[in-house]
Parts: sequence; C-alpha cells; structure tokens
Amino acid sequence: MANRRPSSRRTLDAARLHELALAYVARFATSRAKLGRYLSRKIGESEWTDPRDAMAACAEIVAKMDQLGFVDDRQYAAMRGAAMTRRGLGARRIKAQLWVDGIDEADAGDAMESAAAAALGSALGFARRRRFGPFAAARADDPGLREKQVAAFVRAGHAPGLARRILAIAPGDADALAALDAEMAVD
Repeated sequence: MANRRPSSRRTLDAARLHELALAYVARFATSRAKLGRYLSRKIGESEWTDPRDAMAACAEIVAKMDQLGFVDDRQYAAMRGAAMTRRGLGARRIKAQLWVDGIDEADAGDAMESAAAAALGSALGFARRRRFGPFAAARADDPGLREKQVAAFVRAGHAPGLARRILAIAPGDADALAALDAEMAVD
C-alpha cells in the first residue's frame, strides 16, 4: 500500500465549471436538463474546490445559460423532433426522447404537433429505409414476418394501424401509396 498513486481527479471550481458549460453549449445543441446532467457528471468526476455548494453552482450556471439564450428547450425540442421525423421515427418515440432529454410538455408541444402532422411521411420513410411493404423486393406473405415488421414500426414510434396499412401495399404499387397519402391528408 505504500506505493499508492496520487489521486488523478482534477480540481474543479465554479469558474472552470462555467467554462465547461460554455464549451458544451458552443459545441452541442442541448436542453437545460442535459446541460445540468453534463455539469453534474463533471462535478462527480472532479474534486470540487470552490467554497460554494457544487450543485447550487451547477443550477446557477444552467439558469444563466438559459437566460442568455444559449439553451432553449422549445427550440431544442423542435430541432430534435424534426431530426427524428426525418429519420423515420414516429411521434411516440419522439415524445419519449424529449422526455429523456428533460423537455417538459409545454416546451415539447410544437414539436409533437409537427411530428403528428408528419406521421405518414415519417412512417413511409421508415418503410423505405427498412425496405418494408411497398418498398420491399418481394411481397411478405408470411404473417410472422409481417408482425415482426409491425413491431419494428411500433418500436420506431408509429401507430400499429398505420404500419399495417403501409405493409398491406404491394411492392411497387404507386397507386396504392398515392391513395394512402390522399386518405391521410383528408383525416
């Protein structure tokens, strides 16, 4: 035990924590909660040397970043929701991710409305990427395979009914795709 190495933990104070926060928000789009978790992790990884309470300093820095407009939960939710919609993910999955990111329902409202409005396009994009339904090489007549594909849609946040409607379209049937699009636009 006489050969113990000195602690490799770096020291951290409120000024350095503020610098870390600035660097983080400059590099990443983030929410208040994600910034708070990042700073809390940095506090846990370091030896706190400031006379103020570490978590109080963390909360003050997050509040200051919000006040300065460096973090905006509503804008973050809109950006995150749009990116997930483009990737083919559904409203349920987007809502779950925004909750994980610490976005409250009020700030997530516009993003959720946009995701709901783009549900069909997002589901079709998911089907295209996964080569399901009308985008498959051949029709999947196996009921077990069809249910696995429905399950993949549900895990991606899409409604099972919408998944089944898309999967019912034969590969290459452009008329059926156009009819689905027109029907969903009316609803």
